[in-house]
Amino acid sequence: MKHFFLQTGIVLSVLLATGCLNKSSEAAKGPLPDRSVRGAVLNVSLETTIDTLDQQKAVYANSFELIGNMIDGLMQMADDGSVKKAICKDEIVSSDGLHYTFKLRNDVYWSNGEPVTAHDFVYGWQRAIDPATASEYAFMISDIAQVKNATAIQAGQMDPNQLGVRAVDDYTFEVELQVPVSYFDQLLYFCTFYPANRAFVEQCGDKYATSPDTCLANGAFLLTEYSPTGKSISFIKNTAYYGASSVRLGGLHYEILSSGEEALRRYQNGQLDFVELSGEAVEKMKSSPDFKPVDSGFLYYITFNFDDPVLANKNLRKAFTFAVDRERVTTEMADGSAAAYAAIPRGFAFSQSGTDFTPAGVEFPDLCSYNPAKAREHFALALKELGKSRLSLELLTADGEAQVIASTSIKNQLESLFPALTVTIRAVPKSERRKIMSSGKFQFGLNNWGPDYADPMTYLAMWVTGNDNNQGNYFNPAYNALIASCTDGELCTKINERWQALKDAERMIMDDVAIMPIYQKCNANLIKSNVRNVAFHAVAINRIYKNTTK
Repeated sequence: MKHFFLQTGIVLSVLLATGCLNKSSEAAKGPLPDRSVRGAVLNVSLETTIDTLDQQKAVYANSFELIGNMIDGLMQMADDGSVKKAICKDEIVSSDGLHYTFKLRNDVYWSNGEPVTAHDFVYGWQRAIDPATASEYAFMISDIAQVKNATAIQAGQMDPNQLGVRAVDDYTFEVELQVPVSYFDQLLYFCTFYPANRAFVEQCGDKYATSPDTCLANGAFLLTEYSPTGKSISFIKNTAYYGASSVRLGGLHYEILSSGEEALRRYQNGQLDFVELSGEAVEKMKSSPDFKPVDSGFLYYITFNFDDPVLANKNLRKAFTFAVDRERVTTEMADGSAAAYAAIPRGFAFSQSGTDFTPAGVEFPDLCSYNPAKAREHFALALKELGKSRLSLELLTADGEAQVIASTSIKNQLESLFPALTVTIRAVPKSERRKIMSSGKFQFGLNNWGPDYADPMTYLAMWVTGNDNNQGNYFNPAYNALIASCTDGELCTKINERWQALKDAERMIMDDVAIMPIYQKCNANLIKSNVRNVAFHAVAINRIYKNTTK
């Protein structure tokens, strides 16, 4: 019954596929995917809804995974975490590190048959930096990749067609940077840097990437079932993919489930092959041979709203950070997550000598550790400075099971230690939580971030003034200047000095209590024994299925 449902859904999607996909197919120049493909379908759970499948607008990790199923960029991540070529066939870098020339494969096609060319990369990058697109990841092209003219374009001072990218010919893509970026290649497997077909995107307009027939694929899988409000998403193998011979799965099917118990039930009755558990389901299954916890690389932390007159008080923020026993939080979550004591999680960013930027253990014991005596001292000072005898605050969180457990633990610990404090939890869908934080209409909230590339800047850039992810509106001119020196200033090419400066920047964040680290997420996975070679990564796309078998 399971496979009949999936195949019926695939056939139905194909029969209903009209609109953008069919219109663009009239000018097909290459092979079209075989939409009747059959084979093993991997059934996977997702715990949250998808914000978008638009490669230039996506924000959430689940969206990155789904987009990565169907679109390749210049580079991709190998199973061992290294960077390897995807659509890029050859790369030439100038001696000063400012000019990149990418020779592209000539056997890569969109699912409407049109070839993927250098013009698609030019358009994709210009689209991402164009203020009209309102991409929250535009800063990746300007602040992080340092592409020439990107900052001025983002500010509305130059036209997007003046971005430092060009198509020399159909299969030669050139990029000009403002300063050398040592990790530039690592950025190129991130969705913001993916190509986009201008004619198709413009023809679809606002409906682009909202359904199977308004999405184009050039990657391993082809979207066959999806709607923004739906609870299931399906893909089939893309037989026109240049690497199709190595893709063993016939398809992927996702079910969006917010409950760990529901995910477990469907896993146990054979509906799902791969689920992520939360809540009591973790405790039930942690001794199972199918239980495979994987460090996700995501840091969960409290964001304080510096525009709120109460949370702007540094003594109150210090009181909170000393009041929460992070080990207790992770014990109550029971999914293998680890307590976090730094603004940068461990295990993803390493120096040239192989040293982890954040070794295991308490990184800042004087600034971020459980200390009830210090907590009470700072809370008393905060009440005095605020001229209040009691405080009532709202803690914002996403409504996922694990986040609610963590937020409840934080609330209980704060109220227990501070009798004059009342904390109310407001749990909302993840997309709404982000919108509320971005609007500044919150006091403090449980936030999260996963690394987009293997450098500490993927976190530290967030707290620069003006960054879209600086949702608490933290402002420190010295911090801004230090980060600037590491991106396009005097330290950008001095690797050792830059590394130390980034550590200094992290200490500023911790000393100002710009955020309050809580835990580093571990995904409590159950995977059927016949499923092999799912590639897990802490950076960018967390799960890749190109080499997976079932």
